[in-house]
Amino acid sequence: MRKVPIYEKGGVISELGAEYCTVRLRIPAGLITLDQMEGVVTIARKYQADVHLTTRQTMELVHVDPVKLESLVSDLAENGTPIGAEKAEIVNITACPGTERCRYAMVDSISLAKTLDEKFFGKEMPVKFRIAVSSCPNSCVSERLNEIGITGVVRPYRVPGTCTGCGTCVQYCKEKAIVIKNGQIVLDEGKCVHCGMCIQSCPFHIIKSEPAAYHITIGGKRGRHPRVGYHVVTVKTPETVVKVVELVVKWVYRKAWSDSLLPDQLDILDFESFKKELVAGLDEEEMVTGY
Repeated sequence: MRKVPIYEKGGVISELGAEYCTVRLRIPAGLITLDQMEGVVTIARKYQADVHLTTRQTMELVHVDPVKLESLVSDLAENGTPIGAEKAEIVNITACPGTERCRYAMVDSISLAKTLDEKFFGKEMPVKFRIAVSSCPNSCVSERLNEIGITGVVRPYRVPGTCTGCGTCVQYCKEKAIVIKNGQIVLDEGKCVHCGMCIQSCPFHIIKSEPAAYHITIGGKRGRHPRVGYHVVTVKTPETVVKVVELVVKWVYRKAWSDSLLPDQLDILDFESFKKELVAGLDEEEMVTGY
């Protein structure tokens, strides 16, 4: 197998005029230690580069002399912030703060993002491939505008006979999916986005939830014609999420072609047939229906 020269790697981006290049770093979920941060600053000074913070939760060293690429990439690897990806490959995995820090979080987005990064980052693909994880439907990382989006969701339910009809959940529901009828709350499943805010807002803890699940979408994109991805399946565990992502990656690797974004190819690739095959290949206990 031919060794790919440094300048051909996806993390090396030619700048306007091609005199300099930008080097993108691999920082899954945007998490970096203080020592690594200091190391990036030291490296940037050594190579007289500026630093740019990107929308995909990573960094770029800007205005790098291509002659110094070999040495620079070696220093970055030693610092624990190796060269990233940008071209037809799986790029930096993004994630929201998750259950460690966010009061609205339903799932541990950070751990899942790290697992996905370890397994899939940098894999060569026929198309640029982005994966993002949001721990709730607030979608702070716009995960549904990625080739694969993973969203944490919960399904609320009321404990029968105990609701006081206070209306607190009605005030907190941003989707207007809850109303009070005859002194009891009534949930409109068609409007509910399974964010869990009604559960957290109930002062008497009467609204409960089923275990959190993972809502998976495929085919989202940003750019001049943004598109929300199509829902494929909702699953119970992060292990099944990894399983589904692997199936999608293999399908795209085999079927897609270059020079066209994945969302623009879905109809030709017969996405609906693939979706049916994917769901049929999962065990019933791995999936959650009704979302």
